Amino acid sequence: MARIKPQTLLLQSKKKKGPSRVSVPVMILYCIFIGLAVFSLFVTYRHWSRRSVEQTGTGLANFEDTDAAVDSKKYDLPGYAILNTSKGDIVVELFKDGAPEIVDKFLDLCQKGHFRGMPFHHVIKHYVIQGGDFQGLGAAEDWTSRGKLRGKLVTSPKHEAFMLGTSKSKQDSKKFELFITTAPIPDLNDKIIVFGRVIKGEDVVQEIEEVDTDELYRPKSNILIFDVILKREV
Repeated sequence: MARIKPQTLLLQSKKKKGPSRVSVPVMILYCIFIGLAVFSLFVTYRHWSRRSVEQTGTGLANFEDTDAAVDSKKYDLPGYAILNTSKGDIVVELFKDGAPEIVDKFLDLCQKGHFRGMPFHHVIKHYVIQGGDFQGLGAAEDWTSRGKLRGKLVTSPKHEAFMLGTSKSKQDSKKFELFITTAPIPDLNDKIIVFGRVIKGEDVVQEIEEVDTDELYRPKSNILIFDVILKREV
C-alpha cells in the first residue's frame, strides 16, 4: 500500500474544512432578483397610494376648481381706481362684492380709455359732483329739488358723503355717468347705484365742489378727468 505524503494530506484537509465558494454568475442572478423585487414593491406602493388620493380628493378637487375659478376671477380684478383730474387725484375703493356688474362695466370702460378727457359737467354744492357721459340737464335740476328734503329722511352708510355711483336710469345705454356725493343723501338709492367710495382725495372732491357754476350748475371753468388708473392695491 502506497503511503500518502504529509503535504498531500494537509491540502486535502484544507479542502474539506474550507467553505464552498459562490460563483460570480449566481451572485449576479441574486442581485437581479432582489432588485426586481424591490422595484416591484415600489411601483405597487405608488400605484395604490396615488389611486387612494384620487378617490378621496375627486369631490373636493371639483369643488375647488369651480369655486377657485370664480374667486380668482373676482379677486384678481382691480379693487381701486385713481381718478386723475385737473384738480388732483381721487382714490376710490370699488365695491366688487356689493355691485359686481357695475364694477365690471366700469373697469371695462376704464381699460378702453372711456373717461379720458371727460369733464365734471355738473357741480351741486353740498350735494354731488357729476362727471362722465352727459345726457341732459334734467337730472341735475331734479336732484337739486329732491335735495331740499334730505334733512327729513333717514340715512344709511351707503348714503354718506364721498360715495361713488352711476345713474340707475342709464344702465341700458352705452353711456356711463359718474357721481361723487359731497354730503349725505338719504334718497341716494332712488337715483344712483353706489359701487365705490373715496378713500383718499376728499380734499380734491371738495375743491371741485367749490368751483363757480352757472345757474344750471355747470362749472364755469373746465374740470377734466385726465385718466383713470386701476390698481389692485393702494
